[in-house]
Formats: sequence, structure tokens, C-alpha cells
Amino acid sequence: MNMQAETVSDAERAQTKAFFIAERGYWRPWCETMLAACPGFVQHYARYAGYPAHTGPLTQRMVELIYVALDTSSSHLFEPGLHTHVKRALEVGATQADIFDVLHLVAVQGIASVCQATDILAEFTGSSEATAIDEHLQARIDSLGPAHALALTSVARMDPGYAHVLLDFVEHGCPGAGLTPAERSLVQLALHACFTAFNPGAIRQIVATALAQQLTPAELLQAIQLGAHLAVHGTALGTNVLRQVAPSPSST
Repeated sequence: MNMQAETVSDAERAQTKAFFIAERGYWRPWCETMLAACPGFVQHYARYAGYPAHTGPLTQRMVELIYVALDTSSSHLFEPGLHTHVKRALEVGATQADIFDVLHLVAVQGIASVCQATDILAEFTGSSEATAIDEHLQARIDSLGPAHALALTSVARMDPGYAHVLLDFVEHGCPGAGLTPAERSLVQLALHACFTAFNPGAIRQIVATALAQQLTPAELLQAIQLGAHLAVHGTALGTNVLRQVAPSPSST
């Protein structure tokens, strides 16, 4: 239905608001402004954003933990959404250890780009084969396996000390309990697939790992889809600013 602001009744707006809250779990000032100006946006955004959360195979707990990761990521840092999703994650069965595990993966996210950039540097400087990696460090890299999207070979050759401290953080910076390996793959896939920090190299490695962990394509697709509607936070910013500098539709 193509609803226009001037033709929508108060009852229809109330119905749209109730639908949005049911789908998204919140209602903020930007939503009220958008409801007055463009109720069709509110209605269809709620349906679009709610679809992957409600129709995929992932549990509510896993969906909320992915939302926590996406809102916490340094590529986004959206505190209002984080409040909503941490609270909701705890309500649907996530533990504090789960959340701290997610926060550790958020901190590790940046390392994948360091590894990829170092590969490029090594390619141009000839460092990719100039230095051998000592056996202890190579064993540590091998033991990490595919659990993270970290190609550490060039890093280890060019700065072995840095490689050691990275591995220390990856191996020992997470809580003793929390997510399963497959759940960590889902969180990492969502982080690296999100448009705010899209990383094709990391995605390829994580998808291969996740499939080997017996995660299904439907589960992986849902983790990917959950990041798209973070773009609405830009819409919210624009709507809030417009509300401050221009009269509301009802007053014109």
C-alpha cells in the first residue's frame, strides 16, 4: 500500500506505529517524525528490516547477538541500538559470556584488514619470501586454523613480534565460556559482510570455515542480511536534523 502523509488517518498511523514496534522492538523520535511525513517508509521499512530476523533459521538469541556485534563494531558504534539489542539478547537467553565473546570478536575485526594490507605491502616490497617464519610462530599460526579470517603469514614475516601479540590477544582475550565455534563464525560473517566494513577476503574465508562447521547456506544468508538495514541509522540522523531545522509537516 502506498500511503501518503496527507491521506492517512490517525487510526492508520497508530496501526503502522504498532506494527513497527512489533517488528523492530523500539520507537524513537525519528520514527514519529517519519510517520507524520512518510508513513509508507515506516511501514515498509519495518517489514523489510524485520524479515531476516523473523524468517531465517537462526535463533532469537543468535539474531540479537549479531545485532550487538553490528551496533558495537567500530565501523558503526550505534549506542541506542546497542542498548536495545543487549537487553533483548539477555531476555532471550544470551549470557554475559556470550556478549563478551561478541565484543572480543568486534575487537579482532580490525586485524583482518591489517593482514590483508600487509599482504599487499609484502607483495610490492618483496618481503613475502624474504624472511622465514620461526617454527614456534608458525605452529601458533597453524593451531589458530580457520577460526578467524586472519592471513598472518606476511605479518609474521615482516614483524614476528607483532604477530605474537596479535595471537596472544586472539587466543586469550576472549572469555572462557561463550559462543560455540560455529556461532563465532556467524558473528564474524555478519561483521565482515556489513556494508560499514565490507571485507570480501575475510568473507570468503569465513564462509568456507562456516560451511565446514556444518552451518547451512540459509543460516549464513541470514547473518549477512541482518546488517543491511543499519543504513537506516543515516536516515534517522537526517530525519532528526530536519525536524530541528524545518517545521513539521503538520504545521505547514
